[in-house]
Amino acid sequence: MLFNSAEFLFLFLPIVFVGYFCLLNLRFVLPAKLWLLAASLFFYSYWELSYLPLLVGSILFNFYVSQILNWTSLSNTSRRYILAFAICANIAFLGYYKYADFLLENINLAFGTGFSLMNILLPLAISFFTFQQIAYLVDSYRGEVEERNLVDYAIFVSFFPQLIAGPIVHHKQMMPQFASIQNSRIDPKNIFVGLLLLGIGLFKKTVIADQFAPWVASGYASTEGLSMIGAWALSLGFTMQLVFDFTAYSDMAIGIGLLFNIRLPINFYSSLKSTNIGEFWNRWHLTLTSFLRQYIYIPLGGNRNGFARSNVNLFIVFMVAGIWHGSGWNFIMWGVLQGTANVLFRIWKSKNLSMPPLLGWFLTFNFINVICVYFRAPTFTDSTNVLKGMIGLNGIAPSTIEAGLQGLEQIKVLLSEVGADWKYLLWISVAFFLALGTRNAMEIAKNVEINVRTAFYTGFLIGISVLTTFDRKDEFIYFNF
Repeated sequence: MLFNSAEFLFLFLPIVFVGYFCLLNLRFVLPAKLWLLAASLFFYSYWELSYLPLLVGSILFNFYVSQILNWTSLSNTSRRYILAFAICANIAFLGYYKYADFLLENINLAFGTGFSLMNILLPLAISFFTFQQIAYLVDSYRGEVEERNLVDYAIFVSFFPQLIAGPIVHHKQMMPQFASIQNSRIDPKNIFVGLLLLGIGLFKKTVIADQFAPWVASGYASTEGLSMIGAWALSLGFTMQLVFDFTAYSDMAIGIGLLFNIRLPINFYSSLKSTNIGEFWNRWHLTLTSFLRQYIYIPLGGNRNGFARSNVNLFIVFMVAGIWHGSGWNFIMWGVLQGTANVLFRIWKSKNLSMPPLLGWFLTFNFINVICVYFRAPTFTDSTNVLKGMIGLNGIAPSTIEAGLQGLEQIKVLLSEVGADWKYLLWISVAFFLALGTRNAMEIAKNVEINVRTAFYTGFLIGISVLTTFDRKDEFIYFNF
């Protein structure tokens, strides 16, 4: 069930909302929680029922391990072994479903073996709920959490607005909110702001991001021989699709959470306005960045063991980020390039060097645009083909262009190389303006005034988005991770 589908917007969400607050109004707290939990599990299993036992099994395993880690009778050594076992079990669980076929494929390639691929279907959201629960186990071991209620823990993991594609939430952010008496009552302001964020996210997804989807898919279906103009048009189109798709889901998740009086953490904050790669990662996928810093970078030693070692730790973090996103050499290369760029930026800063903000933005944006090719290309060969085109190895323009770039007809010929037309340029321009020249959803929501004009604006966004999505149901890109 998609956030941008009619069944979610007009059936599932209203029914869950009314049922939840009706039960709370009657002071049936446990039934209300069970209702929300059941709704979240239904939401998850709507795509594929076979996914549900995996999620439930993961929740039960990690909850009961966390209970064991809280036993005071256990020695620290025993607790350390239990934690190590549980983390390994979670990583093995994630690795089997996400990386088994990738490993078999590369073993066959390296050693000439003929192992058959298992063609394992990737369970929805497995990366998100696995990382979230690993963090919970580590905090249980540290004595920072002691949750005794299975229902509360299950809601923390499976709360449907953030379950599929984040934000990755921390137990300290979520559990106290569900326990708050104040949150058991309908809050008109939260509903108003929540619907506004839902509308903004819907618009970004259906009206902006999904416009690029067919063009990008067509371009990446045949990457060999792309000209420089075609390759850059393709890369820019996917970068805009990616940014608006990711941020749309986050905006909608935060908005839906507010309807239930739950404040989810900000995940994206005008990332394309960044003037250096460090700033980019302080604006992009903030909850993943926080997880990697707290549970990988710091345990590796952080910056406590000298500048050189801290750079090695930083590089490892981005390698993990690349592997987390997907199985394939494309994602490994993405991690290598991100890690290298961030290490070079830290070295640059350590020398007290600087550059004009506009130049910094230009370099940062183009770096992000280039490495997004690895994020989208179906194979490593496809990503190489696109990058070859971007540096002009296949010529500047398609061979069908013989004289100049004049008129719409020739522009159409240029863009037809990636299955697009002149409207493609218009949408890229619109996307650039919205990403760089306007406030982001969080800024709008922070200062929003509850009045008729804002209500009309919200209704317009939701209405135009629903009308746009009736004839198509494009999934969110992060569903693949």
